[in-house]
Amino acid sequence: MDNILDRAGRFRGEIFEPESVLYKRLVSDGQSPKALMISCADSRVVPEHITQAGPGELFVCRNAGNIVPPFATQNGGVSSTVEYAVVVLKVRDIVVCGHSDCGAMKAFLNPESLAAVPNVAAWLRHAHAAECAVNAAYPHLEDKDKAHALAMENVIVQIQHLRTHPSVAAAMARGDLTLHGWFFEIESGEIYALDGQSGTFAVVDGDKPLPVAVAPREAKPQLRWANAR
Repeated sequence: MDNILDRAGRFRGEIFEPESVLYKRLVSDGQSPKALMISCADSRVVPEHITQAGPGELFVCRNAGNIVPPFATQNGGVSSTVEYAVVVLKVRDIVVCGHSDCGAMKAFLNPESLAAVPNVAAWLRHAHAAECAVNAAYPHLEDKDKAHALAMENVIVQIQHLRTHPSVAAAMARGDLTLHGWFFEIESGEIYALDGQSGTFAVVDGDKPLPVAVAPREAKPQLRWANAR
């Protein structure tokens, strides 16, 4: 902790001063990030570091297991963040990012380890569909590989949950929002992106187009219905 406090003490002189004009502009003009990233709270996964984003470029929501609860009338931190990002900030992209060696996913597979943390256990139940998918598709996986598969399937499930949010559904119908599913492999530094067409993850290659999980609609709903008549 002393090292963290020491670096915080040096922030203004070493980091802020060279970027002071940018910070002042972010106050006078307000923020206008282009993307919301929902990632795990794991200390090894830093969204701004992975994306090389600067101040004001990325709106971030972090929680155990990169969970997005399905929309419900009761308020919640993730739901509020999604709604604010889409409706107020008008982000054009949302990324759900899982990662390797995820403690939340490993704990979910060992319910007895969650006995002392009932709130965490309840929270991680939002990954239940991902566990069902893994058990059905990969029944013979050992613990380590099973946790890895669960972390990847969990990204897919949380994107499905994200689509139940009215703000997201509306923005996508207007063609204003794209959804992305990423998996960050800590040990290699590789980022895998979900291709919604094939349902598979592919390594992100800077020389190739980035796969997307769910692309925005190109046609307005009423036009599609009219053409279907």
